[in-house]
Amino acid sequence: MFFNCQFSLFSLPKVEPMADRELGNETAVKEFILLGFGKHPELKSFLFLLFLLIYIVTLAGNILIAALVVVDQCLHTPMYFFLGILSCLETSYTSTILPRVLASLLTGDRIISASGCFVQYYFFGGLAAAECYLLSVMSYDRYLAICKPLHYGIVMNGKFCLQLAAGSCIIAFVVATIFICLMSQLTFCGPSKIDHFFCDFTPMVQLSCSDTYLIELFAFCFASIDIFPPFLLTLTSYICIIASIIRIPSTTEKQRTFSTCSSHLIVVTTFYGTLIMVYVVPKTHTLRNLNKIFSVFYTVLTPMVNPLIYSLRNKEVKEAFRKSLNRFVAFVRIW
Repeated sequence: MFFNCQFSLFSLPKVEPMADRELGNETAVKEFILLGFGKHPELKSFLFLLFLLIYIVTLAGNILIAALVVVDQCLHTPMYFFLGILSCLETSYTSTILPRVLASLLTGDRIISASGCFVQYYFFGGLAAAECYLLSVMSYDRYLAICKPLHYGIVMNGKFCLQLAAGSCIIAFVVATIFICLMSQLTFCGPSKIDHFFCDFTPMVQLSCSDTYLIELFAFCFASIDIFPPFLLTLTSYICIIASIIRIPSTTEKQRTFSTCSSHLIVVTTFYGTLIMVYVVPKTHTLRNLNKIFSVFYTVLTPMVNPLIYSLRNKEVKEAFRKSLNRFVAFVRIW
């Protein structure tokens, strides 16, 4: 995603002698070429229309969810507060990638400046890491609601919810800031072609003519901070939730209780599933060729389908949408 997890402490990159790293008279690269989907020029028009439609649906769906959480009193609960924050994060981090992809497909200009590449990677990495933390916070919220219902109202008060949301973003961007400062020390002297549709860690580091030993070590450490603790918290929360649901004697009550967290479980499974495929699973030749497709899933498709998952499987959201739509229709009739 943002900091590569494929680094192994038992297979550290070989440190080459400094003499082998000298640049001589070579000029540092100031621009990169994002190859994107350039290997299939016949699909350019189709991909442009497809990604444009996806971007419009993503913006509309996530902005609608965030607006409903703000305007509808029934959605002023911790679960929907976090859902509104999640919608804002997904709108933002999709917007760091798709507009650039759309412009490239429309104009054919695939050049991005080195500073622009770092800026894109910084915001994408920070926002995606914040989503990792926020998804774990949402899992903890469901754990308290189902397993500790008597303590839920006391623990998940407005101040604590705000602290959890702010903490998710602050930690993510502090880590992203440190990492991008370290990464900016790398020297790029060619080639300048990034075989991806956005500036990601692995394709960029592969182009560096500096010694990448330390940056890959830091990447492993930061990935451990940003991915594994949230993932373990999410996994632990759902193990406790499922164990608690199993103990409920009534089948109807089991279904009702599970329905309160099923949407979030689908989102978490989709998000982490594609992340693991891209960054954790060892790269075979086949998986390396499918890397862009898996990246499309978690960077483009997941933010689009999340509002649909939450709205189609959630009675409160559907009811809030119906009431807001009725108010809008009544307002239009008055005018």
